[in-house]
Amino acid sequence: MDERAVRLGVQELIGLYAEIIDEDRLEEWPDLFADPCRYQIISRSNHEAGLRQGVMYAATRGMLLDRVFTLRQANLYEPHRYRHVVGPYRFKSIDGNTAIVHTHFITARIMHSGETSLFATGRYLDEIDISGSDYKFCERIVVIDSDQIDTLLAIPL
Repeated sequence: MDERAVRLGVQELIGLYAEIIDEDRLEEWPDLFADPCRYQIISRSNHEAGLRQGVMYAATRGMLLDRVFTLRQANLYEPHRYRHVVGPYRFKSIDGNTAIVHTHFITARIMHSGETSLFATGRYLDEIDISGSDYKFCERIVVIDSDQIDTLLAIPL
């Protein structure tokens, strides 16, 4: 397997993830994941303590689809969008059909009024299936730096 091609494919997947969320194309978001998968948003302190309690969790693509459905149909929240800045990409390993990648992120939240604020910082801990032509997240753990979680965490990070 060409390591350079793998690195470019992984970077494309991570960039597409941010684009899909930032452009409010959430219906496409579950397609970026394998099934089963693990998606979790957890505070840094809980993660470092080995605690598994997070603020958002999904173990299958179906759970991700349910999340999008409830965002569109059931949940009431003030309209807003995100803008992600991601990088650098740190490849921890590329082994067989799996790449382990850690990526830092900063997310700004843009409210319907136009007010923009720093919403979250942290890092993505990714396990990515690189066996096919379309890479998929097997696991995406979103480790947020702060223990203070805004009540408006509706959209995935």
